Amino acid sequence: MTTYLVTGATGFLGVRLVERLLRRAACERVFVLVRPASKAKLDQIAQRWPQPERVWPVSGDLTEPGLGLDDADHARLADVDHVIHLGASYDLTADEATARAANVDGTRHVVDLVAELGSAKLHHVSSVAVAGDHRGAFTENDFDLGQRFDSPYHATKFEAERVVRERSGIAWQIYRPSAIVGDSRTGEMDKIDGPYYFFGALAELSRLPAALPLAGADLGSTNMVPVDWVADALDRLVHNDFEPGRTFHLTAPGAQSLTSVYNALAEAAGAPRIAITAPVPVRALLNLPGLGKLLGVPPEVLPHMTFSASFDRSNTDRALADLPTPEFGEYANQLWRYWRRHLDPDRARRPRDGLRGRQIVITGASSGIGRATALQVAQLGAVPLLVARRAEELETVRDEIMREGGQAHVYPCDLTDSESVRATVKRMLSDHEGIDMLVNNAGRSIRRGVLNSVDRLHDYERTMAINYFGAVRLVLALLPHMTARRFGHIVNVSTKGVQIATPRYSAYLASKAALDMFSRVVASETVADGVTFSTVHMGLVKTPMSEATSAYDRIPGATPEEGARLVVRALTRRPKRVGSAAGALAQAAYAITPKAVDRAMHVLYRLMPEAPRRTP
Repeated sequence: MTTYLVTGATGFLGVRLVERLLRRAACERVFVLVRPASKAKLDQIAQRWPQPERVWPVSGDLTEPGLGLDDADHARLADVDHVIHLGASYDLTADEATARAANVDGTRHVVDLVAELGSAKLHHVSSVAVAGDHRGAFTENDFDLGQRFDSPYHATKFEAERVVRERSGIAWQIYRPSAIVGDSRTGEMDKIDGPYYFFGALAELSRLPAALPLAGADLGSTNMVPVDWVADALDRLVHNDFEPGRTFHLTAPGAQSLTSVYNALAEAAGAPRIAITAPVPVRALLNLPGLGKLLGVPPEVLPHMTFSASFDRSNTDRALADLPTPEFGEYANQLWRYWRRHLDPDRARRPRDGLRGRQIVITGASSGIGRATALQVAQLGAVPLLVARRAEELETVRDEIMREGGQAHVYPCDLTDSESVRATVKRMLSDHEGIDMLVNNAGRSIRRGVLNSVDRLHDYERTMAINYFGAVRLVLALLPHMTARRFGHIVNVSTKGVQIATPRYSAYLASKAALDMFSRVVASETVADGVTFSTVHMGLVKTPMSEATSAYDRIPGATPEEGARLVVRALTRRPKRVGSAAGALAQAAYAITPKAVDRAMHVLYRLMPEAPRRTP
C-alpha cells in the first residue's frame, strides 16, 4: 500500500492529482498539507474526491520552518512513500518577498522534511519558467545555462529547483509544466490567468463579422497544456520505476504560435481570424505604454506571453508514449465556452433572451403590483426572489408561480430594519450565484393635508422608513455584488404624483422624490460599473394600498397587472424613465409657470377634501 503527502492539494492542479491518487487501488492514505484558514475549502473540495475518508489533512504552512507541523502530525508522516510538492505562488504579479517565501523557502522546508523522513521520494513540480530568457532548445537535462529572469516568479521557481537539485541524500524527480489551462474535456478553469486575460478582448472582437480577415503581428510562440493531461501525466510519472534524478517537461510537443492559438479561440468565439501576419519587434510592441490597460492584462503578464526557448521532452515521450497530449485546437472551444459561462467578468451583462434566467429581487411581492410583477417575470423565464414581511403570503405567490412551471424563492424581510435587510441579502447571495435586478416596489401611502399633519411627524417618518430608507438599504446591500459582477439594474416604482405634486400627499411624494434623486445621483456614479436605474412613474393603480382611502373610489385606475407591465418594460428595456405623457407635461408646465401650476393644484386641493381611511 502507498502513502502520500501532497502540498498545494487545494490548488487547481492539486485537486485533480489527489483525485487520481485516490482512485489507485494501492492508495492507503493521502496526507494533505493545509493552512488552518483553508480547512473549510478543503472540506468542500473533498466532496468531489472518491473515498475522501482516505484524505488526512495536516495543519501547517509552507512558509514556516518544519512546515509548521506539530509533533503528532510529524509522527504521522513517518511512513510516507511519496512527497508531492505542488504548493507555490504562481502569481506573475506577486512581489519578490511573497514569491520567495512560497517558492524558495517553502521548497526548502519540504526538502528538509523529506530528508528527515529518509525513505520518501520527492516529486517537485517546477515550471518551464526556469528557462528564463534562454533562446533555443532547452532540454530536460538543462538547468543553469546562464539565463536571466525578469520577474520574481521566474527567478524564484529557478531557485526552488536549485534547492532540490543541490540537496544530497534525497531521491527526487522534477516536473516542469508549461502554462496550464482549463480541462480539455469540460473547459473548467479556476480563475482568470495567463491567456485568459485576453479573452475579454476576444469577446469584443466577436462582435465583428467572423468572415472579416485580420492582419496581425507575428509575436512568436507559446506553450500551453490542459490541466487534466498534466494531472494524468503526474499520476503516471510519480509511480514510474525510473532512477531518481530525472526531469520531465510537461509541455505541448511543439511550439504553439500565438497566431494559431488566437485563430483556434477566434473560431470558438465566432470572431474574425488572422489571415496575414507580419514580423514585429516583440519586446518593443509589448512594452508600448498603455497596451496592458487597453487589453485588460496586468503589465507584469504581457512580457511573458511568449517563450524564447523551445522545450525538448524526450524523457516525457518515453515515459508517456501511450498518453497523447491534446492539440490546443481540439479543446479551445471547451475553454472558451467555460470562460464565457463562468469566468467572463462581463457575463452578467452580455445580451440574453429577454429576462430568461435573470434573478430579480422584488419587494412588496406579496400583493398588488409586486405580486403581478413576480408572476409576469416568471412567465418570461426569470427567477423572482420574493421579498415582503409576511412569509405565508409570499409562499402563496411562489406556489402559484411553480404551478405554472416557473421558479421563485421566498425571503421574508422587514425593510425598515437594517439587520433584517443585511441577513436577507446574505441569504440571497448564498443561495444564488448572482442577483441581476432589483425592483423597489414595497411602499406605503398616506393621504393627508399638511395642516392636518402638524402634530403627526410620524406620518413622514413612517413613509420615509419604507419608501426611501427601505429601498436605499437594499440598494446599498446589493451594490457591491452588482458592481463586482459589472452588471445590475434597479427599478424604482415611483409615482406620477412626483411629477404632478398632487395635494395631500406631501409625506408620500417626498419619500418617492427622495428615492428618485438618490437613484439619479447613484446612476451617474455607477455607469462604468454596469449598474443602471429605471424609475417608473406609476399612475393610479387599484391595489390594497390605494384602496385604503375612499378618495379614489370613483376615479378609474389601472389593474395591478397593467402596472406590472410597466415594471417589466423597465426591466427588459432599461430606460431611464417609464411614465405617461400627462406626468411629463405636468413636470414641464411647472418648470415654465410654477405659480400657475400651484394655483391649479390648489383648486384640486379644495375640490378633493380629506377622506377618512377605511378600517379593516
